[in-house]
Amino acid sequence: MQQEENSLKELEALQRFIPFAPSETSKGRGWQGMQAVRYNRTPTGGELSLPPVPLHSICLHLRSPEKLSLRIEELKLDRPLPKGSIHVVPAGSPAPVRWQGSRDLVLIYLEPSIVERVATELFELDSRRTVVPPLYSLNAPELRSAISAVYAELNAAGGAGEQLLVESLASILSVHLIRHIAGPPRLPVLADSVLARRKLHSVIEYIMENLEGSPTLGQMAAVVHLSPYHFARQFKAATGLAPHQYVIARRVERAQHLLRKNGELQLAEVALRAGFSDQSKFSFHFKRLIGITPRQFQLQQESHRPDVRKPHSTKLR
Repeated sequence: MQQEENSLKELEALQRFIPFAPSETSKGRGWQGMQAVRYNRTPTGGELSLPPVPLHSICLHLRSPEKLSLRIEELKLDRPLPKGSIHVVPAGSPAPVRWQGSRDLVLIYLEPSIVERVATELFELDSRRTVVPPLYSLNAPELRSAISAVYAELNAAGGAGEQLLVESLASILSVHLIRHIAGPPRLPVLADSVLARRKLHSVIEYIMENLEGSPTLGQMAAVVHLSPYHFARQFKAATGLAPHQYVIARRVERAQHLLRKNGELQLAEVALRAGFSDQSKFSFHFKRLIGITPRQFQLQQESHRPDVRKPHSTKLR
């Protein structure tokens, strides 16, 4: 509950950075686990660079402008999106955007804890390894229908059972989101669809050498002379993680090593050395995988270090 209240406060603070008001909003409705807004009276051109929020953002484009430039982590888009398409911004990720022309969109903010619970309880996935990646131009009818159901509730007058319905819709959204990320049920893995040990070693060596940079899927695939599509499938079959999930896990491990080794490092410096683009993204992934914040981990390490101060000398009288 406290986490949801903090997320809501950050969401309200985010609106102060947006120079136009939503036409509809769930603010003040008492929704928990999910919030929804619609913007259909935006300026016909503009640029926004909003701070990241600790919620997954799912956007349904009802009308796309003539020109659109969007960046979500390593993904870049420089074209208008088709009507009805969806893009997803993971929690903790900034998403600068520029546009020319009128826009109409429904934006849903979803608590990561709900996605993690659904991943664990319904899909039997390790929630610590279930990473929501950046996505755009999705043509996902089931996810679109779930967003439309949320919007219908936003337009409704509310009343008895509203919160129960909102919680159910948040879970349904999470189900469709995870289905899209995980893909259809997998057939038994064939031996030739698993990345060979020698190639896996080469890729891992490349990742570790370039962890402070931003190794792309294409670059990793080029190391073993595979297409990005086949490389991603074979890498996940060999490690159990998608390439970008593996990179994030190794960055968190490096951050843990740095925090254990040098307790005087600033967290911003740790984030940079571990390869994270900013401290907020570092903190989000660290807590997701380790269960505590980097600062809490740092304090734990400090309490375990022996006191190396020299004892006071006592003069003999």
